[in-house]
Amino acid sequence: MKVVIDTSALIAVVLGEEHRDRIIRQTEGADLIAPETLHWEVGNAFSAMFTRDRLGLDAAVEALRRYDEIPIQWVEVALDDALRVSDRHDLYAYDAYMLVAARRHQAPLLTLDEGLKEAARESDIDLLEV
Repeated sequence: MKVVIDTSALIAVVLGEEHRDRIIRQTEGADLIAPETLHWEVGNAFSAMFTRDRLGLDAAVEALRRYDEIPIQWVEVALDDALRVSDRHDLYAYDAYMLVAARRHQAPLLTLDEGLKEAARESDIDLLEV
């Protein structure tokens, strides 16, 4: 089974946050897929954590090491489709990319983001609940 993983779920895993073990159990044996933008979103999330003193550089580097060990298949997302989804659901493009990838690959979405979950439900995209 393919599963689209978003930044919130991935960050929870690599930083050992609350939902880490459930996410790992839910995705065991699954093929994780994501738009290539996930890579840049991880960096953006870490830099935001730096500014809030929630994460230090050493911890971020260690988390990136764990991130590099997670096998993720990068998938293409049509920008025009993502913009339509972004407009329809009032989402950032990065979130819309996840929905477009899930729809295109007929894969459930794994996210901890409540707004993205709601947009997935409204779009009849399955969610992998943790």
